[in-house]
Amino acid sequence: MLTYTEEKKFTREQVQQLFLSVHWVSGNYPKRLYKALMHSSTVLTAWDGDKLVGLIRVLDDSEMLAQIHYVLVHPDYQGQGIAGKMLELIKEKYKDYLHIEGMPEDKNNVPFYVKHGFSVMENGAAIQICNYSNAQ
Repeated sequence: MLTYTEEKKFTREQVQQLFLSVHWVSGNYPKRLYKALMHSSTVLTAWDGDKLVGLIRVLDDSEMLAQIHYVLVHPDYQGQGIAGKMLELIKEKYKDYLHIEGMPEDKNNVPFYVKHGFSVMENGAAIQICNYSNAQ
């Protein structure tokens, strides 16, 4: 049985393993990734016993805006509704905020968010600067 928690009880190694399992570049920077998660507003994790199998991270300003930055599930656990369950828990937590936003980096993931009540911002566009060359 899976359990979900906002308690930041994960280790740097567990987080790195999860991110690398889905080939996310963040996993190549375990020290930075762990620090970023520990300083994030909300990190909701899914566990199969003591194995970290899913994670969603949110940054918020305490009133107006909550931004979902990571939604990931270990490949061995994908297709079991874990990401959807985590997203619904986050939507419930932030239901009184004026905006809950997500920025899927892969357009193929947009239907997942739409299925969970999100809409594409009609005139919006994702913007980004990547400083990987400066990262350690």
